[in-house]
Amino acid sequence: MPVILRAPATAHHPGLLLRPWCDTDVAALVEAHRDPVLRRRVRRPIADARDARRWMARSRQGWAADRRFDFAVVEPQPHGGDRLVATVVVKEVLPGRAHAEVGYWTAAWARGRGVAPRAVEAVTGWAFARFAAAGLTRLELLHEVDNTASCRVAEKAGYLFEEVLPAREPFPHDGHRHVRRAPPRPSA
Repeated sequence: MPVILRAPATAHHPGLLLRPWCDTDVAALVEAHRDPVLRRRVRRPIADARDARRWMARSRQGWAADRRFDFAVVEPQPHGGDRLVATVVVKEVLPGRAHAEVGYWTAAWARGRGVAPRAVEAVTGWAFARFAAAGLTRLELLHEVDNTASCRVAEKAGYLFEEVLPAREPFPHDGHRHVRRAPPRPSA
């Protein structure tokens, strides 16, 4: 059964639906990756439908391996259907490993509307609930130091700044590591 998460509406924007990617998302994924800002911030920019289908195949493999969980973040539209606004991912989930990483991007047309913090918050709660028994106690959100918008997203989603990381390929700038720890588990 596919995992479906919800992020609440704000005073000015509708709620969000987070779901696994599907083949009908190909065109929207290619469209989002036409944005030069997004292309500069991701490891593997998507150029065409073939790239998008390969990316979605890797996403399905991640879900099947129970190790990487890519969510399409969509806004339901008033007259039916939905519109892609972002993606959020929990990656490097390994049994017995105390930490994993959260990543995201927001489509150009959806920036500045609180999409990313709401999506990151929703997937954070899900990850801690889903993987608590496997030992997950910490999620990390990484971004380049020149990406001040991602710093704000991390802060709004409750991820505290922890340290500066040295630049590493393919990213030319140093980075920030933000961390969110799992809430304490109730005592028996």
